[in-house]
Amino acid sequence: QVQLVESGGDLVQPGGSLRLACAASGFTVNYYSIGWFRQAPGKEREWVSCIVSSGSDVYGDAGKGRFTIHRDNAKNTVYLQMNSLKPEDTAVYYCAAETRGSSCVFGRPNGMDYWGKGTLVTVSS
Repeated sequence: QVQLVESGGDLVQPGGSLRLACAASGFTVNYYSIGWFRQAPGKEREWVSCIVSSGSDVYGDAGKGRFTIHRDNAKNTVYLQMNSLKPEDTAVYYCAAETRGSSCVFGRPNGMDYWGKGTLVTVSS
């Protein structure tokens, strides 16, 4: 059974950093594309980043410049390192897995196959 569990969300001050984790079970993370998305209250789900099976990574506008996605195959976990956080980064962050296709690298949430339940990031002073 495929399962994704996010963790690491917290309340952080502007300018601070957080590292989110997406722990996978039921499959091996380096076989699939794993993406991070976020959803702020009243807004649509927004693509942050994707890491594909080869290890290459791509970023949406939400993740460019301040966020880094990386993978630990030994822990079967994908991380999102977030630096220089801003209040507008406040959202529930979700990780998702795509077994086949290109939805992850193009930031299309509807094409992702499995989703975690999300972790809340709040950036506020």
